[in-house]
Amino acid sequence: MLDHQDVELLAIGAGPANLALAVALEELAPDLAARSLIVEQHEDVAWQRGMLLPWSQSQVSFLKDLVTLRNPRSEFSFVNYLHSIGRLDEFINLGTFTPYRLEISDYLSWVARSLTAVRVQHGRRVVAVEPGDVVAGEVVGWLVRFADGGTVRCRDLVVGAGRDPHVPVAFAGLPRERVIHSTEFLGRFAELDPEAEHRIVVVGGAQSAAEMLWTSHQALPNARVTMVMRSIGLNGYESSKFTNELFYPSFVDTFHAAQPAAREQLLAEMHRTNYSGLAPSMLENLYRTMYLEKLTGTQRMHMIPMAEVAGARLDGDEVVLTLVDRKSGEPEQLRCDVVMLGTGFAKQQPALTRSLAATIGVEEFTVTRNYRMALPGTVSARVYLQGVNEATHGIADSLISVLAIRAAEIVEDLLAGRAGSEPDSRPRSDADLIASVPHLA
Repeated sequence: MLDHQDVELLAIGAGPANLALAVALEELAPDLAARSLIVEQHEDVAWQRGMLLPWSQSQVSFLKDLVTLRNPRSEFSFVNYLHSIGRLDEFINLGTFTPYRLEISDYLSWVARSLTAVRVQHGRRVVAVEPGDVVAGEVVGWLVRFADGGTVRCRDLVVGAGRDPHVPVAFAGLPRERVIHSTEFLGRFAELDPEAEHRIVVVGGAQSAAEMLWTSHQALPNARVTMVMRSIGLNGYESSKFTNELFYPSFVDTFHAAQPAAREQLLAEMHRTNYSGLAPSMLENLYRTMYLEKLTGTQRMHMIPMAEVAGARLDGDEVVLTLVDRKSGEPEQLRCDVVMLGTGFAKQQPALTRSLAATIGVEEFTVTRNYRMALPGTVSARVYLQGVNEATHGIADSLISVLAIRAAEIVEDLLAGRAGSEPDSRPRSDADLIASVPHLA
């Protein structure tokens, strides 16, 4: 690995967001693409690495891939991926819009390998971002430091590494080997003895928690698994066609222009579309399993609704959770061997982004409509944030649905910055954006 590199654009994280950006760069700005680099801390490209279960399916149509909504003729489409590996006939025959999670992950890896201009480097974990080039008191570039000791100097930066995992304070005192967050589930789950009589508690009431509960129950035949949730019970995703219209890329304009109170209402009402619901098939599996176990007197799966985890401690070789019944306020203790957290991600900006802002003396910041951090006038080097802007751009910001169009908007903003002008910020439909690209109009 080179000790130092100079590039024009550096993107941190080789996930769906930055891969969509790479495709947009290659198709819309080939000169800039040739001077762009993506760095990824892992040795490969994978989607939802910790929850890459072989039977799990995406909740999003394959047509919402990295490029189709922007350029349906692109060689980087999911359909072309299937065609290139000889599985298009079988996928069509499957009769579904929602691929398996493994397929999407392999598609992303295929896209990364198919790039011809944008480079991707693996095994590069970022430890710091700080001002690089300073001219007459103005920051005109960034210096990115890596765990391997290397550095990259760039003019502009795109951060697409996702949010930090949320580990509630109650579990902070437990040793790492007793706590498994969903982001590391597969690797850590493989460490468990499949024949042991585990007592597993899964905290959370959404899809990731349910998938960990189900996997533990099915793969560990002697385990007792218990789900603890704050809600009154498990619910299905809100997925009506009317609700799904709020995931259109064009709805970002509507959300961004809305009053703060309206934004809060939209986010609250759409919570079950992504964060606090389960897929119908998972709900059915869990309910039927619990019903049959009660019927046969072999119950290993349990659920404790309306409970708050107030504390967690180690007592000898046991984890002791203090649960508070949200109905009565009464506490009780629950003993287990390992806790699995389906608690999602921290709401605040990632630590890397907050650290970057701190280096230039900024504590609070927002982003423009085109996903660029609003930085002081003494900073002309740009920073774009992907997947962490729900408060300003809507609940779809962390999802695949908007990737293709968002990537084009960021490229457009980058090019406008190099031309010394600002892009048109007026609300536009998806068709307007596509029409602005000459070879797609």
